[in-house]
Amino acid sequence: MSKVQKTLVVLKPDTVGRSIIGEIISRFERAGLHIIGIKMVKPDKDFLYHHYETIGQMISRRGQKAFDVTIDFMMKAPMIAIVLEGVEVVEYVRKIVGVTEPKAAAPGTIRGDYAHISFGYADDVNIWIPNLIHASGNVEEAEAEIKHRFSEEELFDYSATHFPFTR
Repeated sequence: MSKVQKTLVVLKPDTVGRSIIGEIISRFERAGLHIIGIKMVKPDKDFLYHHYETIGQMISRRGQKAFDVTIDFMMKAPMIAIVLEGVEVVEYVRKIVGVTEPKAAAPGTIRGDYAHISFGYADDVNIWIPNLIHASGNVEEAEAEIKHRFSEEELFDYSATHFPFTR
């Protein structure tokens, strides 16, 4: 089995609204990861339901209230969907991104450097936790999420000159 994988990253409305898209993407590029698909999207409620509940099981993990707040926030502005390819990329991207709760994310991670709010605060004031980015949790989730967001024609197969890994 090849260790070269694909993963989905979504720059959420708070990333787009803060105009830090380029800064975030450059972190993945500097790490040598290969962008094989990228687009700006503004999905509807059904599309987001499929992503967050059918694939991600958010209601069972965090509850209906967290799910509803998330869906409302995710519909406020466009997002950037990216497919990255690299050696064991799913796990590596999760390290670059940092843990889901910004307050707990280590400095040097995307969430640790660009966000700081806790789940407790967000719950107290009934807001979405601005954690900037989604990254697939495992290889199976990545495959399902990529298939949900990208057609075969939107993904490109080309050699990365700086790091020509073998598939």
